[in-house]
Amino acid sequence: MSFQANPKLKLWYTPIACSFAPHALLLEAGLDFQMIPLELGKYTAEFMTLNPKGRVPVLAMDDEVITEMPAILTAISSLVPERQLMGRTTLETIRAYEWINYLSGTLHGQGYGARFRPDRYIHDPALHPQVRQRGLETIKECFAFIESKLREAGTAYLVGDGFTAVDPFLFVLYRWGVQEKLDMHSDYPYLEAWANRLLERKCVVDALKVHNKV
Repeated sequence: MSFQANPKLKLWYTPIACSFAPHALLLEAGLDFQMIPLELGKYTAEFMTLNPKGRVPVLAMDDEVITEMPAILTAISSLVPERQLMGRTTLETIRAYEWINYLSGTLHGQGYGARFRPDRYIHDPALHPQVRQRGLETIKECFAFIESKLREAGTAYLVGDGFTAVDPFLFVLYRWGVQEKLDMHSDYPYLEAWANRLLERKCVVDALKVHNKV
């Protein structure tokens, strides 16, 4: 099926979750949408019916419910192809998906997943500190890798010189690193400079007004 030209959009979000990414991308795309707030981990029966995975964000496009960050960012980007939010060339689009999957699966899922939710990995609470520590190590490894790529590429954004859907996703993960008291300034100067550039974009500034708990 294909979507209508202007589908009705709804975004279920939690301010302290990664919902920031699709919110900022919707703002960048200039789309009309409804925001539906949820308290982290205290989801209504209605929401659990909508998304039995019990995760945010969730995007509805008319009657279609879309979950998982790579799919949500793709869906939003597809509504404004002229904005080239998944890259300006075929290679940039490939790189955008490469980054989104890495951020989602490794930095977010393995790193922050272990750091924030060790119970997802092991039931024994006595072992949770070890899981959290390994999560922190993974986060640092990921940031070191991203730092090296930014330094090597010398580009304004993560994928080339144009803002893409990858940038707001990494931005919220970067802010979690600040929250974890990582020394972004000394250890990841290229990443910090990239984050400061994002803070100059209206979509990021406006999204932060809502996600001010992050």
